[in-house]
Amino acid sequence: MKGLALIIGAGGIGNQLAADLSNSENDLEVVLCGRKKNHFDPFWQLDIENENSLQFLKSNIRKCQLDLRLVINATGRLHNSKLKPEKRLQHIKKDNLIDSFSINAFAPILLAKTIEEFIPKDLAFNFATISARVGSIGDNKTGGWYAYRAAKAAQNQLFKSLSIEWARKFPKATITLLHPGTVDTPLSKPFHKFIPEDKLFDVEAASKYLIEVIRHQDPSKSGSFFAWDGSEIPW
Repeated sequence: MKGLALIIGAGGIGNQLAADLSNSENDLEVVLCGRKKNHFDPFWQLDIENENSLQFLKSNIRKCQLDLRLVINATGRLHNSKLKPEKRLQHIKKDNLIDSFSINAFAPILLAKTIEEFIPKDLAFNFATISARVGSIGDNKTGGWYAYRAAKAAQNQLFKSLSIEWARKFPKATITLLHPGTVDTPLSKPFHKFIPEDKLFDVEAASKYLIEVIRHQDPSKSGSFFAWDGSEIPW
């Protein structure tokens, strides 16, 4: 594969994906995009929740003059100083719902809208976005985590719809929804005590698994929801 690859989100998984792809794919120009500059080069400043920043991304892609071949959205938010996963109905707050949907559902589909004009019609292209198993309605056996579950489920639905549209417009394009497992990052840190030791992945393992899943995707599987081990997750 020759061209441009964008890794969106400069957190633990995004950093590792960028590094691993840069090392393994000599024909790809891998660019890491995120809010805060880090050691990876090349790096483009991007706030995925900001419309002006997304327009600036367009400008950077245009200047790059390479065929866009791969975009991986590795952004997401489970908690922050105000946002906490809800254990019961009375914990739900409107502002937290909006916050979770903003980054976990709205921003990824607006990213897809932003890069659509650069998708090549005659070359393979993959848009992969990190979802979460807890976004599966069919797999929900424990409840709770209302905002995060619903936002990830919304992301799944948005990209399932997009996969149908892109199949008509870009027959060589593939959309892949990914569950990375529980990865040892700040996003999952408060919940490590509930995770069996063999089910908590470091970022190196998670990146390896996700790249392997992406490598095996093609347009016939576009719009599917896969776990880190390649198994398909019910909606």
